[in-house]
Amino acid sequence: MTTESPRVVAAFFDLDRTLIEGSSAFVFGRAARAAGHVKASEFVVDAMKALRFKLTGSTDNSSVDVRERMLSAVQGMKQSDMLALNESVLPELLNLIRPEARERLEHHQQLGHETYIISASPIEIVQPLAHALDMTAGIGTRGEVVDGSYTGKLDGPFCYAEGKAEAIRTIAFERNIDLSASYSYSDSVSDLSMMELTGHAIAVNPDLEMRRIAQERGWTILSFSKKSNTVIRRTSFGAGAIFFGLTMYALGAQRRRR
Repeated sequence: MTTESPRVVAAFFDLDRTLIEGSSAFVFGRAARAAGHVKASEFVVDAMKALRFKLTGSTDNSSVDVRERMLSAVQGMKQSDMLALNESVLPELLNLIRPEARERLEHHQQLGHETYIISASPIEIVQPLAHALDMTAGIGTRGEVVDGSYTGKLDGPFCYAEGKAEAIRTIAFERNIDLSASYSYSDSVSDLSMMELTGHAIAVNPDLEMRRIAQERGWTILSFSKKSNTVIRRTSFGAGAIFFGLTMYALGAQRRRR
């Protein structure tokens, strides 16, 4: 008679404004500019153009459109150039980890839970950060790479909104994770699909809609301290996803000028 393997308990942490203060993609954008991939003046101009199109474009009303522009912008970029940015990105992200988030993370690790970062940011950023924190893995957006360069296509789900839930279901199947006993942490209502998957949904410094839902459903609400007074305003698709989109738009525009 075979004995079924025990189910695994996991904790899934959103990255931007949950595990860290601020936006990982904004940090990435500054590093890309500093590395010379984008000139400072051109980065600002292209970012403003992308933001204006994002907010006013009649055909850009869903995360699908954001995703497609991002993928188009990185087409042809070398993956090694993206990975090289971690030399400056990783130390800055580690410095932005909220003390309470680190305590929560260490608590889950002490209990033997698997721990994951899940973010719309590229896997090239998310995975090294997860490793630096001794987490099980990072789950991020993967761009298809052929011969060392991005093709402009996805290699897996776009890890935003329902895409996060899809990615979690996949890894839960692969790792025998009991989602009903697992935990999810996020600040944004855009992660509602992810939060609904786990038995323990925890709202961290939630936005207004997330707070309302958390209160209605009896979810735990936590207030993590902020390291600075900097506030990045949200849009309908989340500041992190937009900052990533702006960065990718600017990188693509810069390459097209060369």
